Amino acid sequence: MLLKGHTNIPYARQTAELLVSPDNYIPDFKSRDLTRWARILHFENRYWSIDQLIEDLSIKNILELSSGFSFRGLEVTGKRNVHYIDTDLQEVVEIKKGFISELQKKSGKEGNLELVYLNVLDEKQFHEVVAHFPGGEIIIVNEGLLMYLDMGEKEKLCKTIHSLLMERGGYWITADVYIKNQQEKLHLKIDDRTKDFFLKHNIEDNKFVSFEEAEIFFNRMGFIIDRKADVKGSKLSSLKFFLKSVTLKQLFGLRKGGKMQETWRLRVA
Repeated sequence: MLLKGHTNIPYARQTAELLVSPDNYIPDFKSRDLTRWARILHFENRYWSIDQLIEDLSIKNILELSSGFSFRGLEVTGKRNVHYIDTDLQEVVEIKKGFISELQKKSGKEGNLELVYLNVLDEKQFHEVVAHFPGGEIIIVNEGLLMYLDMGEKEKLCKTIHSLLMERGGYWITADVYIKNQQEKLHLKIDDRTKDFFLKHNIEDNKFVSFEEAEIFFNRMGFIIDRKADVKGSKLSSLKFFLKSVTLKQLFGLRKGGKMQETWRLRVA
């Protein structure tokens, strides 16, 4: 969140300020640490990629899974008449409710925003949360979830989402199509704290071997790709700082290394 505070992601700066309060949050735009700016750029691109895949849909029921300290729901319901259910585990939701109360003072209110506890692997609870929506199609969104789930858990989540979309209609937008060991191929050095976090949660093991393998997996679970996100550089406020931090040789190497993540909009086959 402190990294995202360097971007134009809605409410990211304000959330970072709330997280460190009563200390002051001071973004460091002078840093020329390539890995740091690559991560910031990645987080920003990932956020807007989901918005891009929501924008051309007229569906008014949106469910976000394991949203953490993202406030997309607050942003969307401030501008559009939609019913947005923002979910995470209880401890996260309780903290977030306090933040919402503060952030809502400066936001509009066109739609309906709910904050609800949800363990995404609890199928019964999942169906109960979806029942909060009025009739009609739904959009299910996740950003930063699948890499915490092993293959069996991914399959369980897919079955739940598939059954709901079969029943209600709609789409699943996932920003979690990540490829294994791409950071090493891109020569991006992560700090020891991040390495320990990745090891603790088996992040690399839980990623896909390739985009082709990911597509085969989702096809096997009954989904097909409806659209892939492609965010324009002009949308990314952190791009200019990233470009100030990279040499032409490094930039060529990053492009040659290929993508480490994509955002896909899926529908039932």
